[in-house]
Amino acid sequence: MITIKKSGLLTTVQDMGRYGGYQKYGVIASGVMDPIAHRIANLLVGNDEHLPTLEITLLGPTIVFHKNALISICGGDLSPSINGEEVQSWRTVLVKKGSILKFGPCKKGCRAYLAVAGGFSVPSVMNSKSTYLRAGIGGFKGRALQAGDELLFGPSSKLSIKMQDELLERNTTGFIEGKWSIPSSLIPIFKGDTPIRVIKGRNYHQFTQESQKSIFNEAFVVTPQSDRMGYRLSGPLLTLEKAEEMISEAVGFGTIQVPANGKPIILLADRQTTGGYPKIGQVASADLPLIAQAKPGDQLYFTEISHREAQFLYLQRERQLQIIKHGIIEKFK
Repeated sequence: MITIKKSGLLTTVQDMGRYGGYQKYGVIASGVMDPIAHRIANLLVGNDEHLPTLEITLLGPTIVFHKNALISICGGDLSPSINGEEVQSWRTVLVKKGSILKFGPCKKGCRAYLAVAGGFSVPSVMNSKSTYLRAGIGGFKGRALQAGDELLFGPSSKLSIKMQDELLERNTTGFIEGKWSIPSSLIPIFKGDTPIRVIKGRNYHQFTQESQKSIFNEAFVVTPQSDRMGYRLSGPLLTLEKAEEMISEAVGFGTIQVPANGKPIILLADRQTTGGYPKIGQVASADLPLIAQAKPGDQLYFTEISHREAQFLYLQRERQLQIIKHGIIEKFK
């Protein structure tokens, strides 16, 4: 069990999202913003990669552990420390009973993911444990975590127990870091000059030639009005050749819509189920983790890729995750 001593800016329980036919009823998918950090964090503690983690945004919480716990922290670098000593991210860590996990300044990225062996034990709502803040459902009481909240863990897997037993052999106080970690080449890192790969949207051809050039040649800035629903961008205005009414249709994670003011919006985890604005592009799923780690004030650059290239990138990423998963399993056979 853990207790939230300080809440931080925005810490919620999230999993891979609320799928299974609920969007047709207007229920949003929600789920983690950075699916890769979430999945790897779970793998590092021997969990199924879909178990819920804590999504921690910019300013992290202070957490007290009331029992030994196997954890990992992946995603953005929010300066995590245990009992005042720096702890590494993207690595398996055994935290001893009574220890305190704190987060400091945000050095890199925007969101970190805390996984514990067994996952966080919260009720499932519509086949998901993700927090849907606007509706007040899922996660921990349908809201962001607050000081005084207590969260229980689910049962640990056999793999988690083997990991913990190996770390306990190194008899130290506070916490013990595993000697295994994720290769740096497999860790997605957001940099301001890294172009985000985008497929042309279904309405791309309806924009002016200037707008078509701007989306792939100019910089856009994430504004403070951004949230888990969408990133509102400032930059060159994108306009249609001819204004027209459009029928609302399904939208996805990474859809780039352009409202009448010409300022694009990248739809994210808490996006609405349908949208009626013209779609100029779609962020490739392989680059959604990069988008998730951008914060207000960061610049984004887009580069065009084909649908086929986006599919290849997705399959390549999934193969890499399977290599990580099987590597961990083999290590603890």
